[in-house]
Amino acid sequence: MRNSTFLFLFIVTGFLMSTLGFAHTEKPFLSHKSFLNGNILLHEKSTSGFSVDNEAIIEFFTTYPKLKKYQNDVLDLYKKREYNTIWYDEKSISEFGHLLYEKVDLLKEQGINKKMPYKDVIDEIFNESVTEKPSQTDTELLLTSMYVFYASNVYSGEDAATLKKIGWYLPTKNISYSRILDSLIQDPNRLNKDSHLLYSQYYKLQDVLKKYRTIEKNNLWKKIDIDSTTYKELKPMDSSAIVGQIRERLFVMGDLKQNSKRNVYDEEMMAGILNYKKRYGLTPNYTLTREHINQMNEPIANRIRTIMINMERCRWIPTKLANADELVMVNIPSFRLFYVKNGKYELVSDVFVGTRMTETVIFSGMIDRIVFSPYWNVPQSIIDNELKLKIAADKNYLEENNMEWNGGRVRQKPGPKNSLGLVKFMFPNPNDIYLHDTPAKTLFGFAKRTFSHGCINVQEARQLAISILKDNPDWPVEKIDKAMSGEKETTCMLKNKIPIYICYFTTWVNDETGEISFFPDVYDRDKQLDKLLYSDDVVMK
Repeated sequence: MRNSTFLFLFIVTGFLMSTLGFAHTEKPFLSHKSFLNGNILLHEKSTSGFSVDNEAIIEFFTTYPKLKKYQNDVLDLYKKREYNTIWYDEKSISEFGHLLYEKVDLLKEQGINKKMPYKDVIDEIFNESVTEKPSQTDTELLLTSMYVFYASNVYSGEDAATLKKIGWYLPTKNISYSRILDSLIQDPNRLNKDSHLLYSQYYKLQDVLKKYRTIEKNNLWKKIDIDSTTYKELKPMDSSAIVGQIRERLFVMGDLKQNSKRNVYDEEMMAGILNYKKRYGLTPNYTLTREHINQMNEPIANRIRTIMINMERCRWIPTKLANADELVMVNIPSFRLFYVKNGKYELVSDVFVGTRMTETVIFSGMIDRIVFSPYWNVPQSIIDNELKLKIAADKNYLEENNMEWNGGRVRQKPGPKNSLGLVKFMFPNPNDIYLHDTPAKTLFGFAKRTFSHGCINVQEARQLAISILKDNPDWPVEKIDKAMSGEKETTCMLKNKIPIYICYFTTWVNDETGEISFFPDVYDRDKQLDKLLYSDDVVMK
């Protein structure tokens, strides 16, 4: 297999809701109690209560105009709390306020390169040596704005309108800042990890991000020196200084558990190369070409950026999608399909997807029927751009390809040479995309599989149909095989529709091994998202 099997399962959000009021102080002083990393100080002096109102909120955002984008969300939070303070308790600024402040200081660990507006002013609030601090009301509203800034960037990511602009049509999150705040106040440790807000893959990528940054900091990602003009393919038992450099890289990345520092391409290194190729979705053999070495020489800064970009994609996924008893997931960059039922893999299959001219769309749907021995109703665009030219050049083209005119359109009759193969899986959508079998089985031998007009061609299409209908007594395997004989079109309406999610992740951490896989950015969507997220930073090359 080209890459480790991973599970795109999403978990359901559940929040405990409560509205809390707090007492507070007017002249707080600092104690020596610490939190999170052992260096946060908490105020101890008891105080009297206070609240904010609409007028104070409007005046605040006039004073701090760079925060104005958060005004409506801040106002909504206070309305739901009857304008009581959020961040003060009997010990002045609450423990949760201190924890949140430290988490905002550590946004880089979340793969986020953004800075909170007026962060220098907020720093003064938590700086023991500063005597002239913002007013109590300004402090309250600065912290609330900081919370919205944090929650929107970490738990939600880019807004739905932006996602549609970049071609991400999967369902997006609809988070409640008030509910999230309630849950975090009740259990501040959720700031470190909350599977109700971000599913486990996000935190796995976060762990790998930390590892890669450590490798970068310690200068362990050393370039492999080759002469691209004279380099010859490396094979087992070859010996050269390059072999030693490759061995060191495999050791740093964990593909080798130890580094013998030998310059011989021995059996130990062969196992490491196979593991490396599996993680990168490459053909699993022992040959090392110039292209493989060039890939290994990709700057680690680019790998780090790829991880960050895919962490952002993880933020967009609603955790409620895990409600489905079964689902089909297609990851375009890895060219893989996963059929999951009751939390277990029923099937993993290679696929090929749309070309750059006819990209497969990122969206979701509901599979409602399976069509055996289907007709292929040729899209008008293919008739106009391809078929008419072929018919003009060969008057027998339709007959030779088992095609016929049907009501002014062209369709291909059922049969083993039908472009859809012997079975298709339908989920109504405006893009006219579906899953189907293919007679072009040899195309699955390619590492980069972008060949279709947008539909998803499934290598194990027959087995997918069998797996989906396994518990349906009306469709035993014998009946499925007969329906796939290519003689006539037969439709099976599913008793329960199956959610299908067509996704785009260029890196993923295996749930079982913890190993990270990288996949080609076949539609250059990483570059597009990189530019959107980090326009003030260096754009990926």
